[in-house]
Amino acid sequence: MAKTARIVGIEGELQAAIALQEKGMQLIGRNFRYKTGEIDLVLLDEEDLVFVEVKNWPANGLENLELMITPKKQHRIIETAKYFLASHREYKYRSIRFDIVFLQPGEPMVHLVSAFTEST
Repeated sequence: MAKTARIVGIEGELQAAIALQEKGMQLIGRNFRYKTGEIDLVLLDEEDLVFVEVKNWPANGLENLELMITPKKQHRIIETAKYFLASHREYKYRSIRFDIVFLQPGEPMVHLVSAFTEST
């Protein structure tokens, strides 16, 4: 039986969380939701608070990144991150960044650091 998209997504998020922790990042949250959207992973990378979007992309390569994270999707992630910061004041003085983890079956994980910013 084929895996559902949700199961593939959950497995990908778990794989990304483990790999990022192996790089020394500290996981502080998964699947943070607000009315504006969801953030797959929230981690600390030294002094940076990192909001991570995990994408499983079986059919296309990195050249199609704009199809995965549209400006609308970026805006939703940024707005959700603002709510996270407002509700978790202990992180208010940290630098923030938005990363993307890109997963393809049979390929090594690609971690795009600072993939987008609020001004993009």
